[in-house]
Amino acid sequence: MAYMKYKELTKYFNFRKEIETNNLPKYVKDYLFDDEKVIRGYVTRKDKGIFTDKRAILFDLRWFGLIKTIHIIPYKSISTLAVSYRKSKVSLFFSMDSGYPIKLNFINLSPEGKMHIRKLYAEVINKAIH
Repeated sequence: MAYMKYKELTKYFNFRKEIETNNLPKYVKDYLFDDEKVIRGYVTRKDKGIFTDKRAILFDLRWFGLIKTIHIIPYKSISTLAVSYRKSKVSLFFSMDSGYPIKLNFINLSPEGKMHIRKLYAEVINKAIH
């Protein structure tokens, strides 16, 4: 069988801070189901990433918001998930059932921020395997 190397589905995100779920922009809330609960939300300078009880939704904004790409990742489509801890950075590595990889970086984290990522990782992996 031939080996195919896939290009990353998304560029990697460098999430800099957590955002309160009640401060999410309206366009983010438009992509939520009525029965969906937001667990955590993170932002880069321009991009957003939210994690719900069912899926991850990544908003990739480029060219001053003129181009918006939205990646919706149901947890059930994740085949592998890895986490890497560094001094003030945590990286999550997803592999999808389709073979596409995704890398999410959470940077400038406090010990409490790392704990939030650890809990998020546990919840995502639990949803992915059940």
